[in-house]
Amino acid sequence: MKLQKLQPLTTDYLESIGFVWHTDTDNSSYIADEIVEITEEEAGAYYEACNELYDMFCEAGEYVIENNLFHELNIPFNLVEMIKESWENDVHWHLYSRFDLAGGIDGKPIKLIEFNADTPTSLFETAIIQWALLKANNLDEASQFNNLYDALRDNFKRIITLDNDVEKFEEYYSKLGWKILFSSISSSSEDENTTKLLQHIANEAGFNTDFEYIDRVEFSDEGIFKDGENFEFWFKLIPWEDIAIDESELALLLTEIVKEKKAIIFNPAYTLIFQSKAFMKILWDLFPNHPLLLETSFEPLENKKQVEKRCFGREGANTKIINSDGSIDIETDGEYEGHKAIYQEFVELPKDEEGNYYQAGVFFSYEAAGLGFRRGGKILNNMSKFVGHIIK
Repeated sequence: MKLQKLQPLTTDYLESIGFVWHTDTDNSSYIADEIVEITEEEAGAYYEACNELYDMFCEAGEYVIENNLFHELNIPFNLVEMIKESWENDVHWHLYSRFDLAGGIDGKPIKLIEFNADTPTSLFETAIIQWALLKANNLDEASQFNNLYDALRDNFKRIITLDNDVEKFEEYYSKLGWKILFSSISSSSEDENTTKLLQHIANEAGFNTDFEYIDRVEFSDEGIFKDGENFEFWFKLIPWEDIAIDESELALLLTEIVKEKKAIIFNPAYTLIFQSKAFMKILWDLFPNHPLLLETSFEPLENKKQVEKRCFGREGANTKIINSDGSIDIETDGEYEGHKAIYQEFVELPKDEEGNYYQAGVFFSYEAAGLGFRRGGKILNNMSKFVGHIIK
């Protein structure tokens, strides 16, 4: 694979635009000072693959809901009603998500690893930082597969227009004037500033917005409030499964709020079924041997190198790479042991000359909209680096 060395962005610049999680705990830079060179054809292949995958997810989602396969996906029971409610009504619009993919460069086929459909990380990095890297190095910032910022702005408008005709947004919105409250936890600057970036984009789209930390938002049978002011839309950068497990009373209250049409929540509850890694097994059942998929099962695969991971694990925690003879190649511990395990056929990620592995992440916002890479070891974790790209 081809890498191009760049002059890194200064920490002062990064902090001036709100990107304060630029340095890892070992004092190394989180943003790589290299970018991956890809071809126009490779960029096009990522775009086409993710658009096709999203259509497959929607078809499989309908299958899950019709057949009540929530238990198989490890979905908390107290979210099932809200998932069904949000699935049935188009007003529960899917704002953004990220496909994690193996391959796509150096002639290797694209394979879906998982879909971060609810609260995907690296939005700021993909939409802003890698663009700024090219600009700072006097490269053509348009030479990327990356229109994520504009795609998000248009997709916010579709919350109101509910179709691809975003030109009608102002006409429709002037009659409604509905407001979006944006929320994150207060203890994570990454979550807060990512949420505020999305708020900024919504403002640009034409919405009236506000921000409040999750622990200060007011919830009642009448809706969602800040300082007594009602908000018709609520965006939360808090995973649905965390709400279900840690805040069960809130999960039930939000179900009533959605059912009674007191508020609309983003990302919608149905994104949790896409988020579950067990969904890959449903996809494999419905689209067996599809070229974009890896064989996935609820039981260990026979005589195959495979990856064992948890339905709602994050950042590579509680993951094992198991050799075809059953011996363990590498494994990680973590806090997700209580979630159901799935087994997915192993595929090696593209590798550079120094032995680092690269996983592609493609954001989806109405369509595939922005590519970035994560670099690390065999199992990517929270010390993995973000690597931008350029189309050569």
